[in-house]
Amino acid sequence: MNRKSLRYTLKQGFIGLLHICTHELKQVFKDQGVLIFFLLVPLAYPLIYAFIYTNEVVRDVPAAVVDLSNSSQSREFIRLVDASADVKIQSYCADMEEAKTLLKKTKVYGVIYIPEDFSKNLAEGKQSTVSLYCDMSGMLYYKSLLLSCTNTSLTVNKQIQIERAGNTTERQDELTTAPIEYEDVSLFNPQDGFASFLIPAVLMLIIQQTLLLGVGMSAGTAREHNRFHDLIPQTRHYQGTLRVIMGKASAYLLIYLMVSAYILCLVPKMFNLVQIALPWTLLAFIFPYLLSCIFFAMTCSVLIKHREACLVVYVFTSVPLLFISGISWPGAAIPGFWKAFSYIFPSTFGINGFVRINSMGATLQEVLPEYRALWLQTGFYFITTFLTFRHQITLSRRHALERLYVFRLRKLAAKRLKG
Repeated sequence: MNRKSLRYTLKQGFIGLLHICTHELKQVFKDQGVLIFFLLVPLAYPLIYAFIYTNEVVRDVPAAVVDLSNSSQSREFIRLVDASADVKIQSYCADMEEAKTLLKKTKVYGVIYIPEDFSKNLAEGKQSTVSLYCDMSGMLYYKSLLLSCTNTSLTVNKQIQIERAGNTTERQDELTTAPIEYEDVSLFNPQDGFASFLIPAVLMLIIQQTLLLGVGMSAGTAREHNRFHDLIPQTRHYQGTLRVIMGKASAYLLIYLMVSAYILCLVPKMFNLVQIALPWTLLAFIFPYLLSCIFFAMTCSVLIKHREACLVVYVFTSVPLLFISGISWPGAAIPGFWKAFSYIFPSTFGINGFVRINSMGATLQEVLPEYRALWLQTGFYFITTFLTFRHQITLSRRHALERLYVFRLRKLAAKRLKG
């Protein structure tokens, strides 16, 4: 008898879980707002970001030159800067005031100033100076201008050293100009591309944020359609807390397994971004990330009373979450409070682990701290989801009993009036 009862209970629970999962999937595809966050945004946003940064690096940054020396050495210096891939000499100015005007109008993003005594100091064996003024509102412009001018000055310095050395062999010239030879190698991002650096982090954040918005809007819709604004309807299939949670989570997981495959595998391939992850390693890492994001979103959805509320609460958190993840800003420079605060969100561990797996070829063992943290978050947010949903089911039952009690009172009062 006990076995039959247990078997019947498990069967009913499984049937209820499938019903809830199917119903949730139907609601997703019927609700245009939820469908936008679950499908349209994950499909479109990665493409938009990737198209914006498709050039990877900034080339031909316009610059102005104030050449007061007007000598062959100064012209050679300017020619070498202009020949670099990163800088384009846009204007030649008579003085700094003219150059400042161009800088204020953003017609140029930097000014190269060569003083009048530039050639004279070089001829006398004295140190000469070339000044660079940059518009610091764009860090990539500053980087391009600084690297080009620095490399040009190193090249000119070598030429001057060789000329002053006199009759020497090429090997002696090499040792004189570069006693220590160095190589600049950009690991895991050969062309120093901005897209290869930023897009992987953005892709992981899109998964979390769209889940928060979609699940939140779905919860708001459920409350608006309920007479007592309850999150969980009081029907036969919604009686068990565990089946409600697992049914809803299964629906979201089915959708986001396909969405994640598109975002994390197809988009980087379409735009030739760095992608050296082992497939099984990536799958093993993404699975707890999706679960932690789903249960985190379900826990937060309890706070949503109306459909539009999730937009106000969540949509503006994307940029701060990207900063405190430690990707766009060094983690060591983040204050302790905000570092601890970032551990609340699955995106912090998901972004760091995914970047190392996808862009650096790390194994699961090498991202073990992030992997364990995601499983801990999955367990923690499952418990919070269970507690909050159990409370919501209790409230729904209470409201149903109150409605039944009122109905009986009205029925009894109607009988008395007839009597």
